[in-house]
Amino acid sequence: MIAIEDLSVAFDDVQALDDVHLGVERGELVGLVGPNGAGKSTLVGTINGTLEPTAGTVEVAGDEVSDLSARALARRVATVPQETSLSFSFPVREVVAMGRTPYRSRFERVSQSDREHTERAMARTDVARFADRTIDEVSGGERQRVVVARALCQDPDVLLLDEPTASLDIDHQVRILSLVREFVAEGRAALCAIHDLSLAARFCDRLALVADGELLATGAPGDVLTESNVERAFGTDAAVTSHPVTGTPDVTALTGDEPRRTNPPTVDD
Repeated sequence: MIAIEDLSVAFDDVQALDDVHLGVERGELVGLVGPNGAGKSTLVGTINGTLEPTAGTVEVAGDEVSDLSARALARRVATVPQETSLSFSFPVREVVAMGRTPYRSRFERVSQSDREHTERAMARTDVARFADRTIDEVSGGERQRVVVARALCQDPDVLLLDEPTASLDIDHQVRILSLVREFVAEGRAALCAIHDLSLAARFCDRLALVADGELLATGAPGDVLTESNVERAFGTDAAVTSHPVTGTPDVTALTGDEPRRTNPPTVDD
């Protein structure tokens, strides 16, 4: 669904991405991890067409992004940003319905299909209960679910998420990523930049570790989140253990003077 080859992006004399190769298949959630400023948002921007690469190609569902019109690309790719600002206090229902914009001409009226997609997206993300409230009257976690609902309302093949859980509590983090897992289970694809390494390991099929604009490692979470890889990317000592409940890699940054446990903790600990 996403094919990235020899991708490089530069801003004046700053090399944001350098010779990146990455693919995302149908039914797959790939987590994009790495330190702040590593190039994760730049990579998302090249896939959704907001940034133009200086070299290489980006394809979505077999077509190069540069060959698709904005409307055609929006029918294939939906983006959930880290923060969303709206100029007006639109009702939640109207915000979600904005996802149908790529399917209508400027003066075309809302169709029954548009209404059905809107209601379905709100029900799926559990925002229908406050559909008539304005977007600035809901909490941060609820607002992010509204933005996810708007993306789902686009009915895309690919979902891009740029740090969608960074400012949310753990309950809303799990809700958002569970929704993404449901999305890819339908045979679609998702690429999600995630700040929390342990959370990424829990929900993602594969991880892509980016640092200084380069792709350092890709693969299963356990193969990517090694202590040496974490130290190389983040410049910090870390302990990688197995989570006692999920069994997925659990990453803990260390200060350097903290003792390491030779065995991972159990649930009783």
